[in-house]
Amino acid sequence: MFGQKQIPHPDVAVAQPTAHATTAASSSNLVDTATIANTELAARTTPAQGNEALVRSELFRIIRNGVFASMNASAAVGKTREQVRSGVEALVQEIAAHERLNVTMSEQGQIVSELLNDMFGVGPIEPLLADDSVTDVLVNGPDQVYIERHGRLELTPYKFRDNGHVVSVAQRIAASVGRRVDESSPMVDARLADGSRVNVILPPLAIHGACIAIRKFSKRNITLHRMAQQGNMSVQMSNVLKLASTCRLNIVVSGGTGSGKTTLLNALSHFIGDRERIITIEDAAELQLQQPHVVSLETRPENAEGLGGVAQRDLVRNALRMRPDRIILGETRGPEAFDVLQAMNTGHDGSMTTIHANTPRDAITRLESMVMMSNANLPLTSIRRQIASAVHLIVQIERMRDGMRRVTRITELVGMEGDVVLTQDLFTFRYDASAYNEEVKGVFETASIKPAFSDRAVYYGVEDALLEAMKP
Repeated sequence: MFGQKQIPHPDVAVAQPTAHATTAASSSNLVDTATIANTELAARTTPAQGNEALVRSELFRIIRNGVFASMNASAAVGKTREQVRSGVEALVQEIAAHERLNVTMSEQGQIVSELLNDMFGVGPIEPLLADDSVTDVLVNGPDQVYIERHGRLELTPYKFRDNGHVVSVAQRIAASVGRRVDESSPMVDARLADGSRVNVILPPLAIHGACIAIRKFSKRNITLHRMAQQGNMSVQMSNVLKLASTCRLNIVVSGGTGSGKTTLLNALSHFIGDRERIITIEDAAELQLQQPHVVSLETRPENAEGLGGVAQRDLVRNALRMRPDRIILGETRGPEAFDVLQAMNTGHDGSMTTIHANTPRDAITRLESMVMMSNANLPLTSIRRQIASAVHLIVQIERMRDGMRRVTRITELVGMEGDVVLTQDLFTFRYDASAYNEEVKGVFETASIKPAFSDRAVYYGVEDALLEAMKP
């Protein structure tokens, strides 16, 4: 039932009252069952415990089993959550009355919501996805659900019924994007309908139960201007990045896990012209480009027989044959780095990607390593020359101890000296070590230098704006 994409519609599937006899207790046990369920329900002390107690209670089990036993799958194909709601509400009321369960109207409403979340959403964690202040939802087995809010992790009272319940939700998520996750294929990357990114890992790899990690899709349209207002960067930094995107610089966004690389990449993409053909390549599609001419490509994992996989490198090579103006790679993490650099060096200016690294210099080193993964015969000096000529700008972003994401450095690659890639910092975030407390204090410093891409700014008619943006 829960593993299917389409959910039975109870509006037209309500059995006659006598049909409940299949799920009801015998008359001799009916009072005992109702007593147990009502006792458990009464034991709940605060609303904050709601989900945790409800999904484990005998009362919920009785009503849930009765609801699903009374549904007709064939009558519900194509129905929406709201179309199904009235039928579920009627069934819950009928079963509660038939089983003599002492359930208030508010508790019935909560049960209906939990059942609908099981049918159409991601089970008990559905309310967390609706909370705009939550950026990550982390399920560590059935008994532990963490969230990240304002850059900090919090333990929530939400729980699943058991490990099978977690697995069922994970399989439904994977199936919605044509992927599978089970014991033979226990890891998967997928996405929710709203674009949120999901990673699933099941036992036996996950020792204490199935784990689901959800990076939520931001409903707000994050721009460079908004990031400057929030203190993620200075106004001058946002202006220079806007001009860099307009001048078709090849940009690498560098940072750690959860630092906001994809959000920044989305913000940079706002300044790509509407007449350009953009091809995006991702493991799980999450970029939100606003331009009208966007082709989105997504990798595909191998099937159960180890066949049919399509890697990022395959998609990058194919993208070069699709007449792109710009190629945006969600994350460079392997041999595809060689092909991305080749693309940047062969007329696809304005391409962008992200990379996991702690500093701009580390990002260069990682690119070197990934190119060597694909072509170990290339001399290191040759690889560095390719990087120096292909990449114009590295933007370093970091999630700091106070939870704030900040652009800590904007670094230009200006060429080679011997076998060393030369760089210069245009902007740097300097934190105040003397003001150590919960909130990180510091300032965004502007370098008093002329950017190396000034000549390109002249070509695109924005030199004056660039010089103005670089003023301290």
